[in-house]
Amino acid sequence: MTAFPDLAQAIAWVFDLQKFGIKFGLSSTLDLLARLGLPYQEGRYIHIAGTNGKGSVAAMLSAVLHRAGYPVGLYTSPHLVSMRERFRLRDREISEDGLLQLINRVRSVVDAAEPPTFFEFVTAMAILYFLEEKADPIILETGMGGRLDATNIVQPVVSVITNISRDHQDYLGRGLLAIAGEKAGIIKAGAPLVTYATQKSVLALLRLTCRELGTPLYQGGVDFKAQGRSGGQLNYHGLEKDLPGLSLSLIGGHQYRNAALALAVLEILAGRGFTITEAAIREGLQQTRWPGRLEQVSQNPCILLDGAHNPAAALILAQALKKNRGNGRLLLVMGIMADKEVDTILARLLPLAQTVIFTQPQYFRAASPADLARRAAPFNLEIIQVPRVREAIQRAQSLARPEDRIVITGSLFTVGEAKEYFQSL
Repeated sequence: MTAFPDLAQAIAWVFDLQKFGIKFGLSSTLDLLARLGLPYQEGRYIHIAGTNGKGSVAAMLSAVLHRAGYPVGLYTSPHLVSMRERFRLRDREISEDGLLQLINRVRSVVDAAEPPTFFEFVTAMAILYFLEEKADPIILETGMGGRLDATNIVQPVVSVITNISRDHQDYLGRGLLAIAGEKAGIIKAGAPLVTYATQKSVLALLRLTCRELGTPLYQGGVDFKAQGRSGGQLNYHGLEKDLPGLSLSLIGGHQYRNAALALAVLEILAGRGFTITEAAIREGLQQTRWPGRLEQVSQNPCILLDGAHNPAAALILAQALKKNRGNGRLLLVMGIMADKEVDTILARLLPLAQTVIFTQPQYFRAASPADLARRAAPFNLEIIQVPRVREAIQRAQSLARPEDRIVITGSLFTVGEAKEYFQSL
């Protein structure tokens, strides 16, 4: 294949792979890596699955390990504005030139008769990038599920399952145990599992899997925990060490658990030969960057971005909004994917608001504003429909008073378009 000379053309080609949909299985990713001649099992990996919090935990780990002096690689999805966000080395996004070269390298080995999906291709890009740059360790966030996720080809040093709730049930199966079974597929012999799952049935399944594989399980709230303090600080009570008075850059009480997960992983890494100072931990947690999660982008009125894309994430957002009600009104700008549990997401957020503006991000899975408005009709609030995210934000800004709050939410795709809008101002 002729190499793309232009990054925009290259990215357009990669996104065109979405026409092949979502395909579970490992063979396509393994084929790509074999054609690239990559010794992918030589890397030291941290593999993270879960319904919510994967990105936050991964970002905290990346920030701390970078400050501890490690050339850490971080692969996450989806991105909000730029594909570069998916590939971080030493806590910095890949360059535009680096991204173009990476796309061309992997595309050169694609079998046109059996093309990969978008996620398979991008996962191969990540592993190629990190191995060639000698990243150590490499943090891989699953895309969906775990057992048949394209990232599940590695032998990790430690595995993480943040939590489990109902999401992607059309793909992962109905009910918590079906979803838990898929996510438990990342557990490997010799790699301890760290989790903050709380449901008894889910924990029983995870314990059984770990017992069968002969690997230890460390449970949040039992083997380690975080205790929130005033002023956004937390005390960590860990596997072997306690760390009082830690400060987080990421907002929201739910981030205490995410931080505890990250800290437990760091303790396990320390037992595997990594040198991680307390100073690196404190500085890393204070300077973690993970946009689009309770991210404030404007004041007077306060404008928050939060990609609450499933019921559990919507509940976390609702709790944060209740805790900090303020004196003004709450205006929601919402765009949600049609394959999500739309009614539950609406039920958790709409009772807190006085106005909701439904919109539609430019993604084929997005629900129409008309459908969202129909579902919201039973709620006692003002409902407005604006087709495009940019115009919906502008409408909210025109309606808001300085003391009001605007929250843009419902999907990371909605938040991504919102970030692009605010970056253009």
